[in-house]
Amino acid sequence: MRSGVIAKKLGMTRLFLEDGQQIPVTVLQMENLQVVAQRTGEKDGYTAVQLGAGVAKAKRTSAAMRGHFAAAKVEPKRKIAEFRVSADNLIGVGEEIVASHYLVGQKVDIAGTSIGKGFAGAMKRWNFKGLRATHGVSISHRSHGSTGQCQEPGKVFKGKKMAGHMGAARITTQNLEVMRTDDDRGLILIKGAVPGSKGGWVTIKDSVKKKAPDGLPMPAALRSAAVAAPAETTEGGSEE
Repeated sequence: MRSGVIAKKLGMTRLFLEDGQQIPVTVLQMENLQVVAQRTGEKDGYTAVQLGAGVAKAKRTSAAMRGHFAAAKVEPKRKIAEFRVSADNLIGVGEEIVASHYLVGQKVDIAGTSIGKGFAGAMKRWNFKGLRATHGVSISHRSHGSTGQCQEPGKVFKGKKMAGHMGAARITTQNLEVMRTDDDRGLILIKGAVPGSKGGWVTIKDSVKKKAPDGLPMPAALRSAAVAAPAETTEGGSEE
């Protein structure tokens, strides 16, 4: 099990394939995604990595969090999240994860806070049919109708589908496909829609229902590794 990532939803666009087909995609951006802390079994009882994304002003960061970021030698972050990992997939503190952490064609699970709709009726919120247009029904055509029984049990059960607050909830969409990645700009293009509004933060993880593709970077695709690889190639060429 390897770490997921934090990304910001920039919006939606379309991607043209070589055969002329156009695919709707959601553009996600990884902003200075770095490891802020590690959680180990000896110290914390579980293994995980704490990631931070974005840039926050120091004056808007609490003193405790400024000390936390200073200990990791990273800038204050706008968004923080923890990801459970196996012990052999821990990532060093301060390392930056890049977009090639995911491969083209890979299936991922993305979680975010859905767009808030405010107070909504049962027809909009739960797709209810509503009441009849005639035969004695007046004024209450869009109401949800009966909500329970009579004397026994004499109450409305918890969780009954009724009118109420819609949206602004934690939503996970599974098995979304990665269409393209860009390390330089930190972009990940996902096929279809992703939960949340523009500018909202989402978390991306390897799909739990689909087999991971071969060749996934372990423990992660790191900026330091990407920079070191061209340097080694240059040195090898000069020696020849």
